[in-house]
Amino acid sequence: MIHLKDIREGTKIFKALGSAVRLEILSLLSEYQYLNMNDLAELLKISKGALTSHIRMLQEANLIDVTTAMGKKGIQKICSLPHESLVVDLSNDTIPESMYEIELDVGLFFDFKINPICGIATIEHLIGSYDDPRFFAHPDRINAGILWFASGYVEYRIPNFLKSNQKPEELILSFEIKAEAPKGSDRASDILFSINDIPLGTWSNPVEPVTQKGLLTPTWWEPTWSQCGFMKILSIRENGTFMDGLQLSKTTIHDLGITSTSDICFRISVPNNSETTGGLTLFGKGFGNYNQGIKAKLKWHPL
Repeated sequence: MIHLKDIREGTKIFKALGSAVRLEILSLLSEYQYLNMNDLAELLKISKGALTSHIRMLQEANLIDVTTAMGKKGIQKICSLPHESLVVDLSNDTIPESMYEIELDVGLFFDFKINPICGIATIEHLIGSYDDPRFFAHPDRINAGILWFASGYVEYRIPNFLKSNQKPEELILSFEIKAEAPKGSDRASDILFSINDIPLGTWSNPVEPVTQKGLLTPTWWEPTWSQCGFMKILSIRENGTFMDGLQLSKTTIHDLGITSTSDICFRISVPNNSETTGGLTLFGKGFGNYNQGIKAKLKWHPL
């Protein structure tokens, strides 16, 4: 995901999107996943020469990847999408007085119940051994930078700093996740999110082969395992729950029953359903493409 927190950082992107041809290129790559230059030109009904400048502009804006591969007619340029979404913050990123922000490392869960395949690791080493859920209780888990499991859940307690005269308005959670365990099934899971046992919705990602190393992933990590995930922004508002700006469910912030004296328990789970159980991987600091754990922002207004 491309996340522009300052709209002024998006000049190249907005210029690249300002063309019907380039928008169609992105649409075709979303549909086909991978296309060479010849196929793209044919589908667009334009010459390969005319296509080149459009591809260059999209590539400079980091909206497409271009790699080379051997084909029947020699070396081909293959185009694909490196990101699944583009999110633009139109508001100032400065934290207002009516909001607080915290970050939890991925190992700071307070409850778990998981099934193998599974594992948990710091940036230096695996904690314990593979496929043994007992090591999720190891004290070293607080330093974990990654965890994964086939089915089950991990649950985090988000600190509640609301005062008695304050009412929650919006809860925003961001984290890097993939709906597949590193060495698990070749299908993606349905991942369920909930707060205080209230369902927020279900998400999955397209299954993709491991083609590039995570920007932060340490060298000891197996190169054929999941290298990075998708940065997701989960927002629970007064009019529903949204994932990357798209409505996920009708659950509102008021449905969660959050007061100054209540817990805020965020659960990430994979149901044990053979049809949609490929596990999940949660990336934290030192792994994947985003150097963060689970970030939470809580906006409030006075009662």
